[in-house]
Amino acid sequence: MDVFELTRALVDIESITLNEERVGNYLCDYLAPLAARYGGKIERMEVEPRRFNLFASWGEPVVTLSTHMDTVPPFFQSSEDETYIYGRAACDAKGIIAAMIHAVQNLLEAGERGFGLLFVVGEERNSAGAYHAAVTPRGSRYIVNGEPTENKLALGSKGVLRYEVAAAGKMAHSAYPELGESAIDKLLDALERIRRIPLPADPLLGASTLNIGTISGGRAPNVIADEARAEILIRLVGDSTSTKEALAAAVAGLAELREVIEIPAARMNALDGVPTTVVAFTTDIPAFGGAWGEPFLIGPGSIHVAHTLEERVEKAQLAEAVEIYRRMVKELCKRASK
Repeated sequence: MDVFELTRALVDIESITLNEERVGNYLCDYLAPLAARYGGKIERMEVEPRRFNLFASWGEPVVTLSTHMDTVPPFFQSSEDETYIYGRAACDAKGIIAAMIHAVQNLLEAGERGFGLLFVVGEERNSAGAYHAAVTPRGSRYIVNGEPTENKLALGSKGVLRYEVAAAGKMAHSAYPELGESAIDKLLDALERIRRIPLPADPLLGASTLNIGTISGGRAPNVIADEARAEILIRLVGDSTSTKEALAAAVAGLAELREVIEIPAARMNALDGVPTTVVAFTTDIPAFGGAWGEPFLIGPGSIHVAHTLEERVEKAQLAEAVEIYRRMVKELCKRASK
């Protein structure tokens, strides 16, 4: 398959987070001939039952090309026109998987060795695959992580601080609100205080941002709510200590904060000749923790259409990404040999 055909084949396999097994099996089968023909090996790294990371390598891996196999919902199949391939994960990140595989194929055909492919589960939820890979490294000195950056090397990416905010009250008949205590009122007051918190900014990454993603609670319109909760997410640009302290003060006496996950902001390096950018989204790079080497972040497609019903990737960027990944592997292998 060419890179466009492979992208569509991968997009057409539903792999919403927790359901990555089928696309993992497909990739194992697809890579098997490349491993057999060029003396490579393929490993399934079990993360939990029916979920595994896939690592394929040719020689001792100096450089690892890596991205994720899972997607966000809802699933929808691929289509294409002269300019774009459409479908869930076209740019985030199955087009990237296809480009990385084709870059490796080109390198192998040219007689190159010393690199690997690492495809992980769970990036879209909690980076479970990357955290697992961090405790089972394979000696790589550089990891090129694929996310949609429009084929520009990201010099930095924001982190994530996610909380559940839970408020408790007392049920009563809504005709007699004085006999109850509204958890929803408490939650709304807590969220209003949270919205007023001044968040840090960074010269490279810009300002931290806050999103109140979900709100739920209560029993019925004529019942004073005894429980209510919300989920909030802050995009971190640096140390989270002051933000955590401000959040705790904001909800004091009104609600309880339950930390779900924290992923720090990341800073990466550039390579000569490759344009650069800065991104606001979060990646698996912090979860790898340096275990797979110095990180680089680059991939085809725009994050602005990822996670939407208009998700797509430009064919020209896919073809360009194959060459970018090939050049990066060669340059980094050369750097490591000095």
